[in-house]
Amino acid sequence: MSKVMKKRKPARPSTMKDAVTHYCPGCGHSVIHRLVAEVIEELGIQDKTIGVPPAGCAVLAYNYFDVDMVEAPHGRGAAVCTGIKRGNPELVVFSYQGDGDLAAIGTAEVIHAANRGENITIIFVNNAVYGMTGGQMAPTTLLGMKTTTSPIGREAHREGNPVNVCELLAVLGGSAYLERTAVNSVKGTIRTKKAIRKAFRTQLEGRGFSLVEILSPCPTNWKMSPQKSWEWIDEVMMKQFPLGVIKDTGKGEA
Repeated sequence: MSKVMKKRKPARPSTMKDAVTHYCPGCGHSVIHRLVAEVIEELGIQDKTIGVPPAGCAVLAYNYFDVDMVEAPHGRGAAVCTGIKRGNPELVVFSYQGDGDLAAIGTAEVIHAANRGENITIIFVNNAVYGMTGGQMAPTTLLGMKTTTSPIGREAHREGNPVNVCELLAVLGGSAYLERTAVNSVKGTIRTKKAIRKAFRTQLEGRGFSLVEILSPCPTNWKMSPQKSWEWIDEVMMKQFPLGVIKDTGKGEA
């Protein structure tokens, strides 16, 4: 036997389908999908979980998660989750949304779902740009950041400031658990999985609305290499969107 041991490929969780990804090289969605799937498997909730994919890059999320999925109209993820959860309180319901989907057209739905304390979980992927439709400016686009609709860079007096979703939702009485993480490093990815698990446990414990915001690279629309996009999250993006627990109303098990 060779002294050089071959590294074993981690087994695909039962909650993920055997599908070839459609995401761009360096995109964080595939990593986040894996983390969500692992958490669902480890918590033993596959048979009672309903996922709600968005309009946007993750519109085909049902091709990857081996759980029941209900497609939502653009921005309506929190509203669809609310209907499913209220009609079937025993289910575990989550939406998977990007910044354009959740923080633009979906603002009303997510704010009021959080304010009502709907017992749902939202996975919010923040890459500061509209990914699928051509790289337009999003509510989370940073000041000075160039996009196809802000070619000279976003300016506060013209387009407003970036929206910090977690901080916005933290002031609402019904929000129970809000954390911002990132998937541009091994440490960040491990932290993200723990946050996703905590968010699902918050729902299982009936504590109310939970959301994990995940800073994710978009090399294609940022016009960077994957490595540079990971560095950019550390050097630039985290200054606007600092990582950490923004709100936690209980000490639920992580």
